[in-house]
Amino acid sequence: MAAWRKSTHSANASACVEVAAGVGIRDTKSPAVHVEVGAAAWSSFLATVKRSG
Repeated sequence: MAAWRKSTHSANASACVEVAAGVGIRDTKSPAVHVEVGAAAWSSFLATVKRSG
């Protein structure tokens, strides 16, 4: 089973996006469905977010 995590900025909110290493991204409102994201794509995404922030 994947260890899904959400941002600490989400606090106890129920409408969040979660990520799981090696699995992908999902919406907490629909946890049975997720989008698969490869390691290279995820690294690129994080680098872009860090540059934009």
